[in-house]
Amino acid sequence: MNCRIKWVEGAMFVGESGSGHALVIDGPPDGGGRNLGMRPMELLLLGMGSCSAYDVVHILKKSRQPITDCVAEVSAERAEAVPKVFTKIHVHFIVSGHGLTEASVKRAVELSADKYCSASIMLAQVAEVSHDYEIINVAAR
Repeated sequence: MNCRIKWVEGAMFVGESGSGHALVIDGPPDGGGRNLGMRPMELLLLGMGSCSAYDVVHILKKSRQPITDCVAEVSAERAEAVPKVFTKIHVHFIVSGHGLTEASVKRAVELSADKYCSASIMLAQVAEVSHDYEIINVAAR
C-alpha cells in the first residue's frame, strides 16, 4: 500500500492513493490554509470509521442479515497539549434493515472492533476506543 502527498500552497496538499484516487487536504485560515479540504486528523477518523463500517456491512451480509443501510458516526477527543493525539474515539453505528436481529448487529460490531478493523485496533493502542449501535427496522416493501 502506498500514497503520495503533494504540497500545493499554504497548508494545502493533494493526497493520491495507490489505487488512483485523490483528495484535497487543507488547514484553517489561521494555520495558513484556505479551508478547501479536510484536515489530516479528520482523515484518520474517516479512515477508522469507514474501515469499521465496511466490516459491519460485510459481516452482516455474510450472515445473510437483511441490511439496507449503515452509518458510522465517529466522535473524538484530542489531548490539549502538542502532540494533540486522540485520547477518546467513539463510533456509533446506525444499522437499518428488514428484521435485523440484535445479536447479529452486536456480533458484527464486536468482530469489527476486536478482530477485523485494523484502523480501530491500531488507534486503540493510543486512545480509548468505544463502539455502540442502534438498529432501525425498516418495513419490507
